[in-house]
Amino acid sequence: MTNLLIRLFVKDYEKTENGKVRERYGTFSGIVGIITNLLLSGIKIAAGVVFHSLAITADAVNNLSDSVSSIVTLVGFRLAGKPADAEHPYGHARIEYLSGLIVSFSILFVGLQLVRSSFDKIQSPEQSDFSMVTVAVLVIAILVKVWQGMFYRKVGRTIGSTAIAATAADSLNDVFATCAILIGTIITELTGYNLDGYMGMAVAIFIIVSGVKLIIATSNPLLGTAPSKEFVDDIYHKIMNYDGILGIHDLNVHNYGPERCFASVHCEVSASQNIMVSHDIIDNIERDFLQEDGIHLVIHLDPIVTDDEPTNALKAEVQQIVKSISPEISMHDFRVVWGTTHSNLIFDICISFGFKISDEELVSLISEAIYQIDPTYHSVITVDHDYIPVK
Repeated sequence: MTNLLIRLFVKDYEKTENGKVRERYGTFSGIVGIITNLLLSGIKIAAGVVFHSLAITADAVNNLSDSVSSIVTLVGFRLAGKPADAEHPYGHARIEYLSGLIVSFSILFVGLQLVRSSFDKIQSPEQSDFSMVTVAVLVIAILVKVWQGMFYRKVGRTIGSTAIAATAADSLNDVFATCAILIGTIITELTGYNLDGYMGMAVAIFIIVSGVKLIIATSNPLLGTAPSKEFVDDIYHKIMNYDGILGIHDLNVHNYGPERCFASVHCEVSASQNIMVSHDIIDNIERDFLQEDGIHLVIHLDPIVTDDEPTNALKAEVQQIVKSISPEISMHDFRVVWGTTHSNLIFDICISFGFKISDEELVSLISEAIYQIDPTYHSVITVDHDYIPVK
């Protein structure tokens, strides 16, 4: 059913790499969420009022907040699709993340309100009226929420949207909350012990936990997260396939919203190669990444000496020293300034955040080992921190 709806209402649904199509997916998912959540909320409010059930009413309010969230998602996707302008040269795509954050806080607020209402009901319980209509309403709600969660999950995965993926998780969480209410209603009828207030409290706590998790999930893209290992490996593999590229390092990736990726990387080329040839290679790589992957890539060119045997031999020795300390350390930009009284070995090492050895201690260990090779060798070491997952 989900695939049929997408084919009917999302124009060019297969072209998910297109920003306009992505916006259509987001708009459609928002409309579906508004309609289904409003229907569920209306049915549950009626059942909750008629049969005096706070738990069902609380679940109805939860669905009502979901419909408001769908409106926010809908507006967020529309605004996120606006083109770049003078005030926002990187575009407006991060509005999608902001809309997800707003939704998360609204969920948390609703949960806190329901805690208060449920506590009052526990203190002053009011007998709920059991009816097969109530059971039917809850069963229908569960089935609709299961479908809704699957629908959001499908759309979220199709266009790679964290906001819609979070909404999918929220919908599936609602299934468990409604199941708890259904079980509580049946237990109350069978035992005579009123669990309505407690079930309402359980739903409220469930909503709060979901809200906190969603706040964390939607905040991460705004704070800036490391790219996936698969994404990094793809970039490395593609660049290394170009003739003339000897090595790459210092890859940084910045995300200004879905489909708005900016990256920079250092590429090593032979120092003996004509600079115009090297520059042409770099230009081709940058152009190909933009056209084929939509990545705005900026490359810094690092010329390295490849035909000086003493330098190459010394580089191999230093690499062995670095690897003996930890295989997680990488080395790049190695060069030697040879002198009569001493020689400077200048290079960078790269480690991940939270590496077990401090920067100062690491520099000292490597410098001491190099000194043991030859007391005239002076080390000039720069420590970089990896902004990507450890390979």
